[in-house]
Amino acid sequence: MTNHNINTEADEFLPLRDVVFKKLRQAILTGSYKPGERLMEIHLADKLGVSRTPIREAIRKLELEGLVIMIPRRGAVVAEITEKSLKDVLEVRRALDVLGIELACERITDEEKEALKKAQIDFEAAIKTGDLRSIAEKDVAFHNIITDATRNIRLMQLVNNLSEQMYRYRFEYIKDMSQHANLINEHQAICESILAGNKDTAAKYAKLHIDNQELAIMKHLHLNTP
Repeated sequence: MTNHNINTEADEFLPLRDVVFKKLRQAILTGSYKPGERLMEIHLADKLGVSRTPIREAIRKLELEGLVIMIPRRGAVVAEITEKSLKDVLEVRRALDVLGIELACERITDEEKEALKKAQIDFEAAIKTGDLRSIAEKDVAFHNIITDATRNIRLMQLVNNLSEQMYRYRFEYIKDMSQHANLINEHQAICESILAGNKDTAAKYAKLHIDNQELAIMKHLHLNTP
């Protein structure tokens, strides 16, 4: 694993515990720290060049988010991706995406339509590279344009909060190369429906997009269950 440098410019004015929290959280969400892997305070403090206190505080926050669990005699462990946690997140995301895409059909500007078309092209280009981090980022960018087009601040906040949890599942989904063609087709269908202002079709594809993610990740979970 690459060493994590916590002295980034964007984090310059954050308390150290929050910087450490962000780094550990990102590492878990992107799969750098695997489900079931122990988070050892001494090791992490040495890796990040900090004392154990901010590590301990960050782990406590990660536990509250459900990304880390505390196990007697083992300490902090990265939480497994369970069927229950997956279903809980996707149930909410499905409803928000359908609402968001319906509002976007009504409110999207010409400038945002052009941005959405470009985001779709960028996403397809990322798929061709096979770079999972790039694919995930372009996927997020595509959906962010739709969410921003709703002009609904509360919806944006809810989706943003949920997106952090979704990132972990999204990474599992895009690891499956067999799903990449489906991802492109679904994004294309969503994009075309929004550009045409067809709320019913757009909502149908938004729901299908989440349904297919759930099926694919469930299959992955079952294959990796001892």
